[in-house]
Amino acid sequence: MEYATSNVIKTASVGAAFCVSAGLARRGPPHKTQYDAGTPDAPRTKPVITRLPPLAHLRVRIADHVRGMTRGTSSGIVLDLDNPPGDPGLFGPHAVCWRVHADFPAMLAGGVSALLLQALHPLALAGVWDHSSFRTDMQGRLGRTAQFIAGTTYGCRADAERLIARVRQIHAGIQGIAPDGRPYRADDPHLLTWVHVAEVSSFMAAYLRHVNPSLSAAEQDQYYAETAHVAAALGAIAIPRSRQEVAGYIERMRPELIADARAHDVAQRLLNLSSGHLAALPAIRILTAAGTQLLPPWASAMLGLDTARLRWRALGMPAVAGMLRWSLTNSAAQRARRRMAQT
Repeated sequence: MEYATSNVIKTASVGAAFCVSAGLARRGPPHKTQYDAGTPDAPRTKPVITRLPPLAHLRVRIADHVRGMTRGTSSGIVLDLDNPPGDPGLFGPHAVCWRVHADFPAMLAGGVSALLLQALHPLALAGVWDHSSFRTDMQGRLGRTAQFIAGTTYGCRADAERLIARVRQIHAGIQGIAPDGRPYRADDPHLLTWVHVAEVSSFMAAYLRHVNPSLSAAEQDQYYAETAHVAAALGAIAIPRSRQEVAGYIERMRPELIADARAHDVAQRLLNLSSGHLAALPAIRILTAAGTQLLPPWASAMLGLDTARLRWRALGMPAVAGMLRWSLTNSAAQRARRRMAQT
């Protein structure tokens, strides 16, 4: 997605606010360049001191910081999005999910919405609560989720299948008793379907709001049908595969959803997420607020969210999204498209 120069300048100013006080926008050391003196007649000149443009430094610093926040480091799998040449992965470049999952800011907002929705199911939340470190390492959780989405969407088939097998292996060892006394298993097909639908419906809502509200009904249905293949590979059953089926499924699930103390705790942790850099907090607060705006009104009410305050905060989303789109180059989607062009 290309942006005009005026938009780059506008988003760069937001980027400066995002990271300059954390020392992320400092210029690097000067770079020395010199004419080639490898032939007898080559002109010998004094070294010329050049610097990368300030905006280029800012772009790199922001990108490094954001990728550091969402990098999955504990899965044991390193993705190679550049190889093998021509490998379409599970979907290929003509898939709708390649478009929907390509916009990083929308996916971040959608991820916040998905986690809040998932937390409303007490059995789905119990497995995460009892068997993961997400309460002390929310960034790690976001990073692992980001890696899974990137790998299963844009990775080669071998990497995508390795990620799915890894998640299935982890789920197989997670079980326990929820606070209400009911047993749970992370590989319960019923729970896997809920987690999947909460996720993909949130990603679609974010894409429609922040990227392309004109995506056709047929393309939206295609997106749900495509992503259902990953859910099925993880063990989900009776997976809704269209907008109408997704809406009906969520409505049928509402009686199972509870906003208990754990769900409220998750909401507060997400809304107070920190990156370790004070200068990044305004942008993070805007992104998380934008995620809450994607929730169905009944879900926001269950969680007791201050919708008016969060709505005002989310007004900054276009500026933050523009800054992120400008700064994040060489994305998973771009690398996968280059891989496909190497036939």
